[in-house]
Amino acid sequence: MKNSPLTVGAAGPLDLAAVRSQRQVARRRLAVALLALSLGLLVSVALATGIGRMDIGWHTVALVILGKLGLQTPTLDRTTEVVVWGIRLSRVVLAGLVGASLATAGVVFQGLLLNPLADPFTLGVSTGAAFGVALLVMLGVGGSFLGLSPLPLGGVAGALGAMAVVLALSRESGRLRRESLILAGIVVSTFLSALISLIKSLDEESLSAIVFWIMGSFSGRGWIHVGFLVPYAVAGLILAASHHRELDLLALGEEQSHHLGVAVSQVRLKLLLGASLLTAGAVAVSGVIGFVGLVVPHLVRLLAGPSHGRLLVLAAFTGALLLIWADVVARVLLASGQELPVGVVTALLGGPFFFYLLKSRRARGMW
Repeated sequence: MKNSPLTVGAAGPLDLAAVRSQRQVARRRLAVALLALSLGLLVSVALATGIGRMDIGWHTVALVILGKLGLQTPTLDRTTEVVVWGIRLSRVVLAGLVGASLATAGVVFQGLLLNPLADPFTLGVSTGAAFGVALLVMLGVGGSFLGLSPLPLGGVAGALGAMAVVLALSRESGRLRRESLILAGIVVSTFLSALISLIKSLDEESLSAIVFWIMGSFSGRGWIHVGFLVPYAVAGLILAASHHRELDLLALGEEQSHHLGVAVSQVRLKLLLGASLLTAGAVAVSGVIGFVGLVVPHLVRLLAGPSHGRLLVLAAFTGALLLIWADVVARVLLASGQELPVGVVTALLGGPFFFYLLKSRRARGMW
């Protein structure tokens, strides 16, 4: 018996209504998640600024911040203002920006390469930044540029240079190939790692500085480093956010994306540039910090689903929260007053979590 026009016509509006209902539920969940993460981020910034070797109450922290924002507050000790505003708050803000940048870059790299193990270091970008810094340290480049050490500039140059080499190696018949990108990234990263090892062996005096940079830290960073990172973070976030729909389509495969109207090579190049800018800026000011760009996208994906529009936003907030508290642990964990490299803390936190995630997803047949 054939379906009548009435039966067929009735199914369409019902399906459309179901889709609209699902979208409304997804939007409400996203709004609730963003509100919770925003409040959590504000509270974390305030709490993290008050934690340290010098005992400063939360009320004092609030007074210093309000005073710097131009509001009338009681006069506070100059040392307290410097510690709160110049040292701690700048460091907390920088940690949040670096965490957001690395997590967002991780979402882009995993979406582009369709590889759950991809992160900001897969394509050799971070190794290129580390090589640029190591080279400047070996050459004894000193001084400052607009009050900033030349090391971050070397890190950005090395990262973008490495990305340019990877793109050149991965082009086939004028198109960027996903498989070639992964292989080229491994080759470039391995080669640059060997050069870094060579630099460390040739110049033992610079060994400690290079190793400390490679392990990642926010020690000695300030507002000038925040200002240095912001343009790279903003540019990278804009490029990633403006192509989030194309990232969803690329998950269907290159051929299907092309048939759906996606200029695959051009979009892939723009997204790679955005993720590279995010990674280069972050590594340039903090050194190499692992696992943030690997773990955070998976954690957010479990809660928000596969849509890259939601993933990019939620990953940025989650990455910022994670790295702020990882840096707090790095600052206060040792009773001697010394700091741990924050890269060690993220590895200690992220390694076991990713191992659990890997085992659980394999048990469910997802990998």
